[in-house]
Amino acid sequence: QVTLVESGGGLVQAGGSLSLSCVISGGTVSYYYIAWFRQALGKEREFVAGARWTTGPTQWADFAKDRFAISRDFVKKTFFLQMYSLKPEDTAVYYCAAVRFAGDYSGLDSSKTYTNWGQGTQVTVSS
Repeated sequence: QVTLVESGGGLVQAGGSLSLSCVISGGTVSYYYIAWFRQALGKEREFVAGARWTTGPTQWADFAKDRFAISRDFVKKTFFLQMYSLKPEDTAVYYCAAVRFAGDYSGLDSSKTYTNWGQGTQVTVSS
């Protein structure tokens, strides 16, 4: 099992940028699919983006694919979510999640699929 620790959240004005980090420890990271989810107050947790730690395509939520980016630091075992052109509706707690990749990309946009979660980091976008 891997342990996930997010950081990088904060308060930013609309149109600004933030970079979130997810440090991954324990387990064999290369076995995992890593994703970012977010949960706004009073709403369900929703998929933002995800990718296998090693290789393969990135899956995106429609709202994220033109404004957000994913990258990895393989040495530091850190999975990043770079967010640009932020909007007030991006305000949420952002979570890093992981699940062992079973060869099938279906269901990876559902929070129910994931077995490991970080504690979350708050992102607040002011108008």
